[in-house]
Amino acid sequence: MDRPTLDELLEAVGEFLEREVLPTVGDPRLRFQLLVALNALSIARREASQGEALKGEETAELQALLGKAGEREALLQELARRIRQGQAPEATPAFLKAHVRRKLLLANPKLLERYP
Repeated sequence: MDRPTLDELLEAVGEFLEREVLPTVGDPRLRFQLLVALNALSIARREASQGEALKGEETAELQALLGKAGEREALLQELARRIRQGQAPEATPAFLKAHVRRKLLLANPKLLERYP
């Protein structure tokens, strides 16, 4: 395995920004932008480490829900179409709950701790 890994690189940048740069930033606008950048790095790390597995899991669930093979984006569009037409499969609410959970795992997993 080549080192440093993508995760290690993102972690090093995040740690540098948080430990060395953030404490020196006095301008509230720049501090806010730096916090947004740190959050984006955290999301990128989770996406890099978990994203493909979560997408694969979701694709399999969509295929089972809709009873057809296909790629994730096309299946999500098909589900949205069925929902708009009032023809959503019975298990749609459970799928949507899992869909939001997967998105939160990447965007802000701390929310899942507060609202399991």
